[in-house]
Amino acid sequence: MTVEVLYFAWLRERVGHPRETVATDAATPRALIAELTARSDGHAAAFADIASLRCAVDQQLTDLDAPLIGAREVAFFPPMTGG
Repeated sequence: MTVEVLYFAWLRERVGHPRETVATDAATPRALIAELTARSDGHAAAFADIASLRCAVDQQLTDLDAPLIGAREVAFFPPMTGG
């Protein structure tokens, strides 16, 4: 499957771009992270501490073990604070 991967805040800075199209067989965001980490040092730095990440699949907040079946977009971002 092909998904659009979006990066926000410091993840974007470490990866070096705000989005990329990725061909993947990953079943979950966690598996996608494992694939992305192997792409470059920037990706590895962005995903070095996945405990501090949040994820959305097709613009719905989800956890890293949610299924990616049929997903078109996966976004990764740091925790958000409210005000």
